[in-house]
Amino acid sequence: MKPVVFNNTVLRDGHQSLAATRMTTAQMLPATARLDALGFDALETWGGATIDATLRFLRENPFDRLDQLKAAAPGTPHMMLLRGQNIVQYTSFPDDVVEAFVRCSARHGMDIFRVFDALNDTRNLRTAIRTVKAEGKHAQGAICYTTSPYHTPAKLAALADELVELGSDSICIKDMAGLLTPRITFELVRSIKARHSVPVIVHSHDTAGMAVASYLAAIDAGADAVDTSITPFANGTGQPDTVRMLAAMTDHPRAPKYDTKVLLELRKYFEGVAVELAKFMSTANERVDSDALSYQVPGGMLSNFRTQLAEMKMETRFNDVMAEVPVVREALGWIPLVTPTSQIVGTQAVLNVKFGRWKNLAQASVDIALGKFGRTPGPIDADLLALARKQSGQEPVAGRPADLLSSRMPKLREELAAKGLEVSDENAVLFAMFPRETEAFYKSAPVPASPAPLAVVAAPPNGTPNQVLPVAAPRLDPAPSRIAKKLRVSIEGKTYEVLVESVDSEGDSASAPAATPVATPAAAVVAVTPPLAAKPEADSSSSVVSPLAGKIVSIDVKVGQTVAEGAQLATIEAMKMNTFIYAPKAGRIGEVLVDAGDSVDEGAALMLLF
Repeated sequence: MKPVVFNNTVLRDGHQSLAATRMTTAQMLPATARLDALGFDALETWGGATIDATLRFLRENPFDRLDQLKAAAPGTPHMMLLRGQNIVQYTSFPDDVVEAFVRCSARHGMDIFRVFDALNDTRNLRTAIRTVKAEGKHAQGAICYTTSPYHTPAKLAALADELVELGSDSICIKDMAGLLTPRITFELVRSIKARHSVPVIVHSHDTAGMAVASYLAAIDAGADAVDTSITPFANGTGQPDTVRMLAAMTDHPRAPKYDTKVLLELRKYFEGVAVELAKFMSTANERVDSDALSYQVPGGMLSNFRTQLAEMKMETRFNDVMAEVPVVREALGWIPLVTPTSQIVGTQAVLNVKFGRWKNLAQASVDIALGKFGRTPGPIDADLLALARKQSGQEPVAGRPADLLSSRMPKLREELAAKGLEVSDENAVLFAMFPRETEAFYKSAPVPASPAPLAVVAAPPNGTPNQVLPVAAPRLDPAPSRIAKKLRVSIEGKTYEVLVESVDSEGDSASAPAATPVATPAAAVVAVTPPLAAKPEADSSSSVVSPLAGKIVSIDVKVGQTVAEGAQLATIEAMKMNTFIYAPKAGRIGEVLVDAGDSVDEGAALMLLF
């Protein structure tokens, strides 16, 4: 039998699973040429949460990243993770937006599109796979592996028939939570190989410590490739380390050959990057956790989820939230936990723990219940479905959800032009998925990161021996952007209008000397105007406060409007999901204290209700 081949994930899933997707392009580039020279079957460099993170946190253009990585590694096929009709977001998009995104990605050098649907509803893969094939690229259809009364190995293997019928050039068994056991892996791979001649790839996470053993079983069953990464962005919630996987295959008849000396040099480099990303990494994500077999949360989510809970000051409730995850998953039809469903279920679990079960439904949970994401494997809990119907005033959809969506590309171009942004398909698809982040990226000029010395692995010139050269590596984050805005503050009964200069929460204050251990304020006062005319005092009986830390998406009422108890007042984005804020009592809106786009802390007053 021919040797198995490895795909390497260190530039995408490796840091998504272990460092909350915070590796910058500048931190990747010094090692990219050496990765290219190792001869992996593919380098996973894009897709998943990286596109969101580059815009939201790193102030980078995702397509610029792809251009740079492709130029630095032209010899190895580049691979991305694509969420079917969700593209790389948390909601469904019309066909023309999906098609435009695939065309743009192919134009910028993407070679292999690993396409999956979180519900394993292959109707949601049709448009993406068709477009990938039309662009002359490789369409890899993925089966999301999970366990439930509705997910048996036989049913999962049968999904390969549908994927091949759609035109998939290869099949990936995508084990996002590290649940595959060796025996099931062997049977699943053997069953698919017996039915189809296309290559079979196995992707797993070592969260529960079984990935290496399951990979070996897959290889014995005839799998063509497995995914590995590079320590410290490997193992734990990530993919097995490449050197570790090579060692496990010692004397195996299908063992591949990759230069371990270069791999160890790359490890040394990425250890330096991990130091820069330390605040986004957790030892809990690096160790084996058999509890993952119960709550089935994927590795990429665990890394980001711990960070998100810390931002919400709920890190001590991690175990409570994880215990609630299986409850939410079953109620939502036993859906597999993979982006975006993992984030939806995780967010709803947080809301259940914080407010009481089903007391506050995230919009995405409502959409899952109503079938807007597709066909769920099992039935929706009847009580939850009734709540979703009541909250939305809508009935469940029938048929392929995307068929109900209108074309958007012409409208997106108009919106870009109206905002003074460059009109291009690339900007249109980014704006469709991440409108606020895309606009903020173009309207706040990014400041290049300051370099810090770090030994990195350089590409061998003209085939000369391997070498390690000192190359500048950037600090973690770009300099924070500063935005002046007015706020109202009450001091000793008088209300003042204050002009403040806010510092982006992902950055550190540039004004504090690096060596001075002082606390950096979130905002520095620039100017204070004379006291304003007296306004109604806000107290616990009149203030509507934010239940979560997040960003205000919309204010859904107007000053003077009379509302009933339970009426929707505003929408807040927390943990990447939209959640509604409801009126705690009937009354009249006296004043709105925040605007759409504002970031607020939990407990912040949003409006007055009398």
